[in-house]
Amino acid sequence: MLQIYCKNTNLTKDFPEGSTLLDIYKGFGLNMPYGPISAKVNNKVESLNFRVYYNKDIEFLDITSASGMRTYVRSLCFILVRAVDELYPKGTISLEHPVSRGYYCNLNIGREITLDDVSLIKQKMQEIIKADIPYERFECHTTKAVEMFRRQGMEDKAKLLDTSGQLYSYYNKLDDTIDSYYGSLAPSTGYIYLFDIVKYYDGLLLRIPRRKEPDKLEDVIKQEKMLEVFQEYHRWNKIMGIATVGDFNISCNAGHATDLIKVSEALQEKKIAHIADQIANRNVNGERVKLVLIAGPSSSGKTTFSKRLSIQLMTNGLRPYPISLDDYFVDRENTPLDENGNHDFESLYALDIPFFEQQLQALLAGEEVELPRFNFTTGKREMSGKKLRITNNMILILEGIHALNPSLTPNIPAVNKFKVYVSALTTILLDNHNYIPTTDNRLLRRIIRDYKYRNYTAEETISRWESVRAGEDKWIFPYQENADAMFNSALLFELAVLKDYAEPILRKVPNSCPAYSEAHRLLRFLAYFVSVPDKEIPPTSLLREFLGGSSFEY
Repeated sequence: MLQIYCKNTNLTKDFPEGSTLLDIYKGFGLNMPYGPISAKVNNKVESLNFRVYYNKDIEFLDITSASGMRTYVRSLCFILVRAVDELYPKGTISLEHPVSRGYYCNLNIGREITLDDVSLIKQKMQEIIKADIPYERFECHTTKAVEMFRRQGMEDKAKLLDTSGQLYSYYNKLDDTIDSYYGSLAPSTGYIYLFDIVKYYDGLLLRIPRRKEPDKLEDVIKQEKMLEVFQEYHRWNKIMGIATVGDFNISCNAGHATDLIKVSEALQEKKIAHIADQIANRNVNGERVKLVLIAGPSSSGKTTFSKRLSIQLMTNGLRPYPISLDDYFVDRENTPLDENGNHDFESLYALDIPFFEQQLQALLAGEEVELPRFNFTTGKREMSGKKLRITNNMILILEGIHALNPSLTPNIPAVNKFKVYVSALTTILLDNHNYIPTTDNRLLRRIIRDYKYRNYTAEETISRWESVRAGEDKWIFPYQENADAMFNSALLFELAVLKDYAEPILRKVPNSCPAYSEAHRLLRFLAYFVSVPDKEIPPTSLLREFLGGSSFEY
């Protein structure tokens, strides 16, 4: 018999050696309305079919947790792959990126997708769910897995496993459909209780439940600009012959890493130059852009982007002048509180909006103003003694999480504003059925920067990440489609560079802390990339904001 401690109940019970997590869940008499879907075993996420042979701490997860939702989405994707496999034996489907609060899928069946196709796929998925087919997991020598996927025509998976450097690999089966997913799956298809699939532009949108209201589907939010950015970069990746991590690894192993760095950096510079040209050339009835507003989520590289944009604006004969939103904070005692009674510095109303807008309107009217400076030691705003008046060729650059929020500049004429949304929109796929979450890209950047410049451990950064994401959902993402331009700050090669920086930091997270499960997941994810040294990355690269060695001052 084994001693199992359940974190959900704070109780310990004895179970026979070899019990599955599902047996243990039932043994504790738990009743999770939206789960369980997976569980943490000694802070490592495992499938509910996982068998226990030693004393363990176990925490059962439902889809209201980030990890549980990932398990749900993986399991749902496998059902979609199985449905397409049955309906279109010669067709292929790839899960490309999150958009419109769902997942954009590219279905290739040799002709245009019709509404009848979508209806057939949905019906077949419902049949698979009703049949309650078990998900099976197998381990074999990597060379055998590579051969098996090659026989199946799944070259993307074969390349990934072949370049992973792992001696043994896992693969999954759903009935007679073979696939691989890099994380836990539900025990069977019957665990998927809510989904939808709809036609979305030239592909499909896989809809999922809301995390906070799991009995409802996420609303479909129009994100045409976001979709176009993703698809533009997917097109560039294909031109370079690199759509998946397996392609990337092969190219690096062949000695082409330096070329990939140069092309990726050049593409970003070209995009920044294009945005600068748009700003400089905009003229509506004699009115030009006087204020550039730059917003984006945490670790998206807004600061370096604003500095590089400023250089490109100078080449257009303009004089950029940066203004920091931080200097317009209300005094700390007047900062709004969050639901836990703590100061909510992420809130729009942590800023003195009337004073900020008064100064902006005065500047745009040609008046001179004295700029404020926020004293973070005293928690008070002071006047800096620095005077500013906008001349004919001057343009203000404002960077901050609220920059695209209409409530920040409601009375500034639209013709005088140019809005840019910046985010790290990862466009390379692990393989055709496993996308890379854009949030993982940003989290790895933040872990490295926090460790290097703020003396935070990976454990501290991971622990804060959920609240950071909640602030983004509330204050940033609702306004991203307001942008006049979107800039993708992710670089094709960056995860292979971040790997060598992030791995030693992540390995310091102790197994005993809750953040270990996330650190372990990120380490497993990074293991699929070959390492690329950072010596070829230029000092003006956006990535230098996180790694160090930048020629910009921060």
